[in-house]
Amino acid sequence: MKTMKWKDNRLILIDQRRLPDDLNCFICNTYEDVIFAIKEMVVRGAPAIGVAAAFGMVLGDIAGENLNVVAKKLKSSRPTAINLFWAVDRILKSDNPPLDEAIAMYKEDIDTNLAIGRYGAEIIEKNDTILTHCNAGALACVDYGTALGVIRTAHHQDKNINVICDETRPLGQGARLSVWEMQQEDIPVKLIPDVAAGYLMQTLKINKVIIGADRVCTDGIVNKIGSLMVALSAKRFHVPFYVAAPLSTFDLKNSIYDTEIEERAPEEVMFYGGCRIAPIGTEVINPAFDIVPADLITGIITEKGIIHFDKFSEFFLNMK
Repeated sequence: MKTMKWKDNRLILIDQRRLPDDLNCFICNTYEDVIFAIKEMVVRGAPAIGVAAAFGMVLGDIAGENLNVVAKKLKSSRPTAINLFWAVDRILKSDNPPLDEAIAMYKEDIDTNLAIGRYGAEIIEKNDTILTHCNAGALACVDYGTALGVIRTAHHQDKNINVICDETRPLGQGARLSVWEMQQEDIPVKLIPDVAAGYLMQTLKINKVIIGADRVCTDGIVNKIGSLMVALSAKRFHVPFYVAAPLSTFDLKNSIYDTEIEERAPEEVMFYGGCRIAPIGTEVINPAFDIVPADLITGIITEKGIIHFDKFSEFFLNMK
C-alpha cells in the first residue's frame, strides 16, 4: 500500500484523516497544499512526511518559487520530525533536479523499510505477542513500514505472531490506522486502551515492544506521546523494547532534550469521535510527542542492522 504517488505534476496522498472508514485521496497541486497536508495529518509518520516534503519542494520548483523560502515554510509544518528537515535539505543540496531527487527518495524509502523488516524479524520468536504504539506501518512511510514492517516480515515468515495495538491518544493512530493495516493482511491483532499496556506486560501477555520514532539521538528517541509510559513498563517487567527507524530519522548532532515538542490543539483531547468529553473551559496540555531515554531502549532496528546505544560510535564508524 503506497501512501503517495506523483502523477501529472501533482502529489496524491492517502487522506489518513478519513481512515479507517473511507479510503480517499488528497491532491496537492502546490507546496502550500503539502504544508497543509503535513500540519493537518493528511500525511503523517516521519518517513512519509519527509518524502512528501521532498515533493513539496518539487511543486515549489515547478511554480518558480525560491526554494530556500519554500524550504523554510515546509520545515515549520512539523518541527519534531527530523525526516522533514533531512528531506528538504537533501533537495536543496542535491546536484540533481528536485523531481529526480524526490523520486530517488521515494524508491529508497521502500527498500529501506524492507531491509528494516528483514533485520527486525530476526529478533521475533515464534508465537510472540508484540505490542506497538501509534502507527509505524505502510501509512507512516511510502510503503511497508518500519515497526509494522518488522511485524509484516515476521508474519510472512510464518512465525505465528500476534499483535497488540495501543489506541494512541489523542487521534487514535493505533486504533484507526495500525489495526486497519493489520486487518488488511489478516495478521492477528487486538486493540487496547493506552493505559492497559503496563497491565498486559505485568501479566506476561506481551513478549516484545516494537515502535517507530520521529527522531533518534545518541541519548534516546522522540516518538508519539505515550511511548515513554510503554518504555517504562517494559523496563519494569523485563520486556524487550525495540525501536524501528531508518537512518534518515537519526539526529546525531543534538540531544533528545533539544527537540521542539509540538503542542497540538486542545480540541483533540476535549473531543473524541466528534463528541465533547470534558467540561467547557477545561485547560488542556496536549503534547504530540514524548522522549524515551536510551537506557529504556533495547535496540534500534535500522536498514543497516540493529544498533545498541552503547555501540553507537562503533556502528557509525564502521559505516564510513
